[in-house]
Amino acid sequence: MADDNIVISEKDHARIMHLLGYQNSPEYENLKLELERAKLITDDQVPPNLVTMNSKVKFLNINDDKEMIVTLVYPSDADFSKGRISILAPLGSALIGLSVNQEIAWQFPNGKTKRLRILEILYQPEANCDWHL
Repeated sequence: MADDNIVISEKDHARIMHLLGYQNSPEYENLKLELERAKLITDDQVPPNLVTMNSKVKFLNINDDKEMIVTLVYPSDADFSKGRISILAPLGSALIGLSVNQEIAWQFPNGKTKRLRILEILYQPEANCDWHL
């Protein structure tokens, strides 16, 4: 879970909660808990340093000291080989709602906990007025 509550847009929150309504697997429980305690903001309040849906994010896997770049997407757009990570994947669930320099410890299905730090938001729909995403 995040060290601090995550911040998420009302639009992303509603879409993800709707998506989770169709999921009956315990593996999504961490994401549901994070969303339930999240601070909700309107789209026009989204700061440019916040990970939102369809954001391209550079982060550090602190455990492995490895940097990665991924785009956070909905399941239908996911393609790991192209760096497009589903919000329902453990990594996607860990990233949503975090800000640059924020860290999270997140337990993955294999039981291991990984610590991630957001380094940079390379693209964010809200910062680019791409409201359709």
